[in-house]
Amino acid sequence: MVHRATTGDSSNSGRSRRAIAAIAIILSAGGITAYSLWRFQSTPAQVTQTPPVTVPEIKTVTALGRLEPKGEVIKLSAPTSSQENRIDKLLVQENDPVKAGQIIAILDNRDRLQAALKRAQEEVRVARSQLAITQAGAKRGEIEAQKAEIARLEAQRQGDISSQSATVDRLEAELRNAELEYRRYESLYKEGATSASERDSKLLVLQTAQKSLQEAKAVLNRTQTTTPKELNQARATLERVAEVRPVDVDAAKAEVNRAIANVEEAKAALNQTYVRSPQDGTVLYIYTRPGEVVSSDGIADIGQTSQMYAVAEVYESDVSKIKLGQKATISSDSLPDKLQGTVERIGAQVRRQTAINTDPSENIDGRIVEVHIALDPTSSQKASKYTNLQVTVSVELGIMNDELGKL
Repeated sequence: MVHRATTGDSSNSGRSRRAIAAIAIILSAGGITAYSLWRFQSTPAQVTQTPPVTVPEIKTVTALGRLEPKGEVIKLSAPTSSQENRIDKLLVQENDPVKAGQIIAILDNRDRLQAALKRAQEEVRVARSQLAITQAGAKRGEIEAQKAEIARLEAQRQGDISSQSATVDRLEAELRNAELEYRRYESLYKEGATSASERDSKLLVLQTAQKSLQEAKAVLNRTQTTTPKELNQARATLERVAEVRPVDVDAAKAEVNRAIANVEEAKAALNQTYVRSPQDGTVLYIYTRPGEVVSSDGIADIGQTSQMYAVAEVYESDVSKIKLGQKATISSDSLPDKLQGTVERIGAQVRRQTAINTDPSENIDGRIVEVHIALDPTSSQKASKYTNLQVTVSVELGIMNDELGKL
């Protein structure tokens, strides 16, 4: 009993000491906290000043672009009517300089059209000769020959009339003899000196002579009153060859004009077989070779590489920063050196981006404005063999060419 009681008193005494220690710790902590609050409230507040953020000044606008000659690249092709023809001769090679109007290629239909032109020119010569003949009238020898033909036909007609007149005279004489002979036999018959059959035979001779005379007189009358067809034709021919009619001259002139028009048409067709350069420049690329049908891309690309341009595709959000006269630097891994140029023209149309960056995070469907940068002579010479090369263009916003900056 005593042992158990003693043990219980000892346990209670230990718990009391631990409780007192805990209370002391709590009070001590609370005092420290209160003191800290008092010190904080009694100390004047200090204002913390944040330093201003400095935005870096944008000095350049960078864009992708391409190199191209002045006036862009011209695709030289055959005329539409000659698209299915083949190249007969190609007179240039790539990188050759060419002049405006210089023949670049000859199509295979040239020889055929040259022959057509010669035929048309010959037709003009013939038509002009015919006009000269018409204007001069017939030759004197031709007129005289026609007059002689008329005289021959008239003489022949007079001969026919004379011959027929003689026939009429002869038949009239025969008729008179037949009448006398018939009267004599009629008298003999009445006297009984001859038979009726002999009298009748004389009557038949008389009637035949009368009929023959009538026919001969009809022929004579027809010959005298009717002009032979051959004579009429001869007289008409004489009038035609001897007279220069205005209507004939006009018709001959019209034929000359028609022949001349055919010559001009043949010349135009022949000229289309010669493919010429429309401007001074350099042959950049050849699409169609001799013996080949003209390609859908044409025959060759020609550009004025003496003056090269960089066409930068500037994002529409940056184009307001670009001004005429600003300096620009053009670079590419394919170029041995950086190129220099000046902003010469800013496009007036927003387009879809065509120059693509290899960075997959870049926007490949951006809206851009084309900015044309004229390269200086040294840079143009370096860039002349790099048409369509994709480049990186950096436009320096603070540096301007004084001459262009005033525009």
